Amino acid sequence: MLARPAPLRDELAQALPERPFSIEFWDGSRLDATNGSGPTFHVRSPAAVAHALRAPGQLGLGRAYVSGNLEVDDLDAALELLAEWEAPSLDGRTRARLAFAAARAAGITRPPPVPAAELRPRGRRHSVERDARAVRHHYDVSNDFFALFLGESLTYSCAVFSRGAKTLEEAQETKLELVCTKLGLQPGERILDVGCGWGSFPIHAARHHGVQVTGITLSPPQAELARRRVAEAGLAEQVEIRVADYRELADEPFDAIASIGMVEHVGANQIDRYAHQLARMLRPGGLLLNHGIARVRYGDPEAGPFSERYVFPDAAPLHLSRIISALEGAGMPTDHVEGLADDYAETLRHWTRRFDENLDEARRLAGDERARVWRLYLRAARNGFVTGFTSIYQVRCRRS
Repeated sequence: MLARPAPLRDELAQALPERPFSIEFWDGSRLDATNGSGPTFHVRSPAAVAHALRAPGQLGLGRAYVSGNLEVDDLDAALELLAEWEAPSLDGRTRARLAFAAARAAGITRPPPVPAAELRPRGRRHSVERDARAVRHHYDVSNDFFALFLGESLTYSCAVFSRGAKTLEEAQETKLELVCTKLGLQPGERILDVGCGWGSFPIHAARHHGVQVTGITLSPPQAELARRRVAEAGLAEQVEIRVADYRELADEPFDAIASIGMVEHVGANQIDRYAHQLARMLRPGGLLLNHGIARVRYGDPEAGPFSERYVFPDAAPLHLSRIISALEGAGMPTDHVEGLADDYAETLRHWTRRFDENLDEARRLAGDERARVWRLYLRAARNGFVTGFTSIYQVRCRRS
């Protein structure tokens, strides 16, 4: 009611005299790019402005996008713009005029509801209970949903293209074998897979190297499908899949441990406990392969509010130096490190293409909000590796 985009459009034109993007409002009016190109942001309704007013910055814009009240004609171009464009600094008077114009554009209305796809974790950060809720928010969408872009291997971590693989399937097989090779697996050994997902590593290691594998995940649907895949592969005598937190393990020591794409969820306040727990689970002389995303630049935040609420609640990629320090502090000195940032960027390119090709099915399985989140997330994650915001490392250490 009484929503008027014209004042906001005019204030934006004055505050942003150089604009490498266009804005189209719900009444058909436009604020064109000053350079004649760039993405176009479509403000579908006053609710988009209301979201931005309710939570200024990334979170409000994210809510407007996830709810469908804000669209962009080219997501890739928009992410490139956000990474490269520096908006002019605005004085207090200009900001006040923009806020008043935005309030007029939003009109007299109740605040729009927060999208259902948003999660704000409760409880003590990185407690066992809160970690379980956060992980299930991300993974318990639908096994079929993840299969749309991961493919038959259901391997949800960086594939390795740099050793000659041409397809995603070949590159994931290369990654799984690379982990086995770095761990030097021998028939009959007992292996722990921390964060086993849908069971791709336990199945590969048991089938090709004759080892006994215990895999753990916090997602019951993941575990159910992983057990089914293990049985279909005829490996039920060699592979056990559990729903468990790494802090709950009390087994006899394992000969080797693989942690693939899990350390990102541990957090700064638990990384030392994580390292000591894995060291306790490893026999003296046993090898640990820790494969995980790490932040590269100091001073950057752990994660933005959009990722915190919609993608990986409480996920906190640490710096490589912090991870290695924790492992060494637990009596597991590092003897090998390999960076795979280019491989993960290429992996995400494949995932993004497959997701877009199956977008209608993704919407059917998970709803329009989740599909929007994932279209944005997969692209943003790839940009992180391309621009040097994040990298990914395999760190091998040996328990002393």
